[in-house]
Amino acid sequence: MLSAPNSAPTAGAIFMAFARIGVTSFGGGLIAYLQDAIVTQKKWMNEEEFLAALEIGQTLPGGNAVNVSIIAGRKLAGPVGAIAAASGLLLPGIVLLVVLGLLYQRFHHNPDIAAGLAGVAAAAVGLLLQVTLKIGAKQFLHLRDLAFVLVTFVLVAFFHTSLPVILFLVAPVAIALCRPPKKTTHE
Repeated sequence: MLSAPNSAPTAGAIFMAFARIGVTSFGGGLIAYLQDAIVTQKKWMNEEEFLAALEIGQTLPGGNAVNVSIIAGRKLAGPVGAIAAASGLLLPGIVLLVVLGLLYQRFHHNPDIAAGLAGVAAAAVGLLLQVTLKIGAKQFLHLRDLAFVLVTFVLVAFFHTSLPVILFLVAPVAIALCRPPKKTTHE
């Protein structure tokens, strides 16, 4: 799944790269930051490998970004790399959340704070839309892929179907329709 990097990064380099993402990503755009760092900047994975990691990460319990980080970290430096990536990604947010939680507890009755949080929430929705279109753009190019996106959207948005049920219903059809043709050998 992972192309061989020019030189395998150390656990420290993995931690720092993911910590930088953890410090600078806000509002749900974490996957886009991961893609930019892992694929574009560091070239530790190519686009297809990243999307494969994302697809796997989305089918597992837990946060998609954390799952992708663990998958990438493990491929780069084994279990230590997985721990370094997940720790780097999560630690800045944990520290910031604790500090902000303490501040919010003290100032939450302030109307300016409430208005600021409402503005941040609106910006986060826009960021999520941008990330969806950037990463999912390839899924909107082919009618078959778009059909899977639309079926999944309808099942979630209108029928409130859970992910395991969607996977059980859609995955067999997707596998059957998207499986590469078998190579025939001529003797």
